[in-house]
Amino acid sequence: MSNGHFGSESRKRIFITVIVVVLLVLIGRLYQLQLVYQDEWGKKSRENSVRTVLQEPVRGLMYDRRGRLIVDNRPSYAVTLTPNEFRSDMIAELAFILDLDEEVLSNRIQRARRWSRFVPSKIKRDVDYDVIVHLEEFRERYPGVDYVVEAKRHYNSRARMSHILGYTKEISDRQLARQPDIYRPGDVIGSSGIEAAYENVLRGERGYNYIVVNARGQFVADYSDGQKNVPSREGSDLFLTIDAELQAYAEELLEDRSGSIVAIDPETGGILALVSKPDYDLSYFSGVTPPDVWQQLNADTTQPLFNRAASSIYPPGSTYKLVLAAAALEDGIINERWTASCPGWYRFGNRVFRCHRAEGHGSVNVVEAIQKSCNVFFYQLMLKVGFDRWSNYGRLFGFGQRTGVGSFEETGGILPTTDYYNRIYGVGQWTRGNLISLAIGQGELSVTPMQMAVYAMLLANEGNYHQPHMVSHIYDFKSRNIFELPYETNQVQLSKSTWDILRRSMNLVVDYDGGTGRGAQVRGVSSAGKTGTSQNPHGENHAWYIGFAPYDNPKIAVAVVIENIGGGGRYAAPVAGRLIERYLQGTIVRDRPHRTVPVIDDSQTEGDEE
Repeated sequence: MSNGHFGSESRKRIFITVIVVVLLVLIGRLYQLQLVYQDEWGKKSRENSVRTVLQEPVRGLMYDRRGRLIVDNRPSYAVTLTPNEFRSDMIAELAFILDLDEEVLSNRIQRARRWSRFVPSKIKRDVDYDVIVHLEEFRERYPGVDYVVEAKRHYNSRARMSHILGYTKEISDRQLARQPDIYRPGDVIGSSGIEAAYENVLRGERGYNYIVVNARGQFVADYSDGQKNVPSREGSDLFLTIDAELQAYAEELLEDRSGSIVAIDPETGGILALVSKPDYDLSYFSGVTPPDVWQQLNADTTQPLFNRAASSIYPPGSTYKLVLAAAALEDGIINERWTASCPGWYRFGNRVFRCHRAEGHGSVNVVEAIQKSCNVFFYQLMLKVGFDRWSNYGRLFGFGQRTGVGSFEETGGILPTTDYYNRIYGVGQWTRGNLISLAIGQGELSVTPMQMAVYAMLLANEGNYHQPHMVSHIYDFKSRNIFELPYETNQVQLSKSTWDILRRSMNLVVDYDGGTGRGAQVRGVSSAGKTGTSQNPHGENHAWYIGFAPYDNPKIAVAVVIENIGGGGRYAAPVAGRLIERYLQGTIVRDRPHRTVPVIDDSQTEGDEE
């Protein structure tokens, strides 16, 4: 009996000991999980039950100078993927649903995984609604796959404005690496034009909502009652200096031609219209651009993506004679009474340089030489003025340097100098004969249409310079304030008499018989301008015109270049005249009906220079 009792007691103690040990182990493990590893496992627990929902910001809108909405947004669906939740065995099926190559989808998932395993990244944008319905219906089948509503650009104006506004595209890996705190894979970013130049202002700030989901990924509740949510902030709106109606009309004027038009408000430097033709339809880029469309645009030999207004350079032709005249007048080398004889040609060394008028212009002073665009007068004047002085005055007018318009990449053109020629030809390897071509805006001298518009503005304003720009002010949604943007102003210092002679000569070019720019006349408005014909070794000459109106109180300054067409007086001047007239109808000539200025016929082109 005693042995049995003893055995029973022993087994009881062993059993109790085992129970106590198990309990201690469980309590220890619970302590370990709840306290020791709370940060690590708590984070994993939250990641498994709390889902981050992106709140995409609305990109800022754009308005023209009259307050007309020209760029807004339309809703679009983007599919997102959270790498930590997604099953890799579903790649093939998801790729089929999204109409993506499996390798492409795999690369996008890997890219998202490198960025963050627990935060959703966009894997396809601009997705059809039917795809979203399928993903929503079979949500349990695609863990980690979701969608967001984002905005894609919509254009309200009949003007294309492709080289002004620019476009957005999906961010590249290189761009992503530069700003990892702002962007995520699949985000869109301004890529050209104003969209790129003002990306920091337009993009807004992304927000995040945190929600609790069940094992099926279905919404259960807001996490922390929504207190940790970060609301998105929409981008700021831009108010442009562009007149959308004038822009549309300018585009029509160059519809079937290659070239550029830049119109500027001489009182502020605000760009009224900027056309580069050929151009392209911005709607191609509002969502996801089809690869074949992108390839076609890049392969197009007419280069529709190239911004001729800021990046293409041309010899300015006879429009540049005003710079040479300014140098000679300002430094006292000539006065208005000084004359030169033009028999129709000029011999320098063993070469003969022609005037555009075979029979010549006879004896002309500087005003008559500008009005009639006499080449021989300026050949002789260039040799009196000299290379260095000519170069210095060209820089004074802004040539050989960027205008600082700031909304897209631009080139500074080429303004030859003594140092430049020494580098190109070698010291002592060039002669004064090189200067003859420069006298009439040919040779190595090259300018952009944007520079020429600023040149026209300076002539209109008697040297009062305003930095050219396309955005006047910004409405900031964060502060609810309007911010006027500051721009540089300064003065090109020439005497009043020099400005008077230059401007009066330009007025004779347009408004009087014998002027080469009569095609730019606007009925009832006194105008001023200068024509030019730029020699083109690859085909027909390029036609130039610069000018402004009204003469006494300029409201618009214009530069027009039309490629491969012929004389500036015949082709570019009428285009400028129509544009000026259309703009003034909406400002100071409201009640006068529109008149189409005809292209002048051959009998009127006596003064059209070569």
